[in-house]
Amino acid sequence: MSVDSEAVRLRSEADEPGWEVDPDDEWGVAVITTVGRQLRLRREAAGLRAGDFGRAVGYSEDMVYKIEAGKRIPRQEFLTAADEVLGAGGLLAASWEEVKKVRYPKKVRELAKLEAQAVEIGVYECNIIAGLLQTPDHARAVIGAAQPPYSPEDVERMVAARLSRQSVFDRDPAPSLHFVLEEAPLRRQVGGTMVWRQQLERLLEVGRLRNVTLQVMPTNSEPHPGLDGRIELLKFPDGTAVGRSDGAFNGRPIHEPKHLRILELRYGTIRAQALSPRESLAFIEHLLGET
Repeated sequence: MSVDSEAVRLRSEADEPGWEVDPDDEWGVAVITTVGRQLRLRREAAGLRAGDFGRAVGYSEDMVYKIEAGKRIPRQEFLTAADEVLGAGGLLAASWEEVKKVRYPKKVRELAKLEAQAVEIGVYECNIIAGLLQTPDHARAVIGAAQPPYSPEDVERMVAARLSRQSVFDRDPAPSLHFVLEEAPLRRQVGGTMVWRQQLERLLEVGRLRNVTLQVMPTNSEPHPGLDGRIELLKFPDGTAVGRSDGAFNGRPIHEPKHLRILELRYGTIRAQALSPRESLAFIEHLLGET
């Protein structure tokens, strides 16, 4: 196998920022280490040196070693090319189904897992539109506005992770979903007029689902218990629950009944002060009509 390294530009770490393995993510490390080991064993069985194999798949020798050592997350294109070069019969390519989950941050994976199990989800957001309700372009604009900025690769990874959580809307039986959003984020034209309008249309679409209640908290409302940050409550089939509030219990997830009752009281008060679901949809329709 002779590939002219001068004629082919091989991908290096600089070409793939954000694909490092989080050392604190034990499950992620295990997945990537297993895939890397299988890759190395198949490469060695084929009698290929790392450099030759790397040139065949378009990667530098250093990148091949790091992927095999479980220090880098392989992209789907890499696994597909490796499968063809090593004649793995689709086994390496199929490993992407597990690898792609590791691309999502551990915190997001854990949240998505809880949301996938919950029979009831309640969310109050004060500064942004809730992630479960964001369109791809809106999510991309919000994440892309961070300072210091994320790399383009990281932005797309985080957008994909956020959108993956929205599978909660496709569950059967459907969970009961409640959202309260402040008026101000609804008026902020994140991503430009077209992206903003598409986001409002998405809110109307979701707000009309039979298992969803969507409410708007007007800016001119009386002070309420959500002024110090977002609140999230998830309830599960076995009667247990978990909650989190930016302004209570140091923002950490809580399970204790007495603390959950406090969050439920605050969330209930917020819902009572917000516009009704029908009034809220009419409010959003009015915003769309203003442009």
